[in-house]
Amino acid sequence: MAKRAAPEVNAGSMADIAFLLLIFFLVTTTIETDSGISRKLPPPQLEDVEPPVLKEKNIFVVELNRNNDLLVEETPMELKDLRKAAIAFLDNGGGQGDDACRYCQGAKDPSSSDNPDKAVISLRNNRETTYATYIAVQNELVAAYTELRNREAQRRFGKSFVQMEKDLKDVNYSGSKENLKEQIKTIQALYPEKLSEAEPKK
Repeated sequence: MAKRAAPEVNAGSMADIAFLLLIFFLVTTTIETDSGISRKLPPPQLEDVEPPVLKEKNIFVVELNRNNDLLVEETPMELKDLRKAAIAFLDNGGGQGDDACRYCQGAKDPSSSDNPDKAVISLRNNRETTYATYIAVQNELVAAYTELRNREAQRRFGKSFVQMEKDLKDVNYSGSKENLKEQIKTIQALYPEKLSEAEPKK
């Protein structure tokens, strides 16, 4: 009796299905990316350099305790009010003579900051402060700087600071990127982001 040849299995269609499934999963799957706070570390400090002397009125103390309670200048404050308080401090313009701020629109209170270049926001937190609260406070403080920069950029250059940064990253931007870089530097110099973070308390 003659041997029957075993029928071959056509694996071509199986390979096509597997390939289509692979494409489907690649297209529909979302990849989680870690998010964080964009921060630039300060340059190393030389040992023989004396730290600058800061007037107490030029320091805006923001503190988070172990219960996630927000204290601003040792006074309890709601998170929703922090941005407004930070703007009032940064834009106060209470300085006289060389310390005067001609573009500030604040209350010019002599007991508050002299000008944005001298103003420092000091953030202190407890080791038991939750990460979510810490991030929320950081966001409000950064938003205060952004709001002031937007206002000044709009006044000087006719567009917001946020839009200027977007245009700088846009490969299709038709204007001069060199001029745009200079304008961004000008606004950053008017409202420099000076956020000091003290070591967390135990």
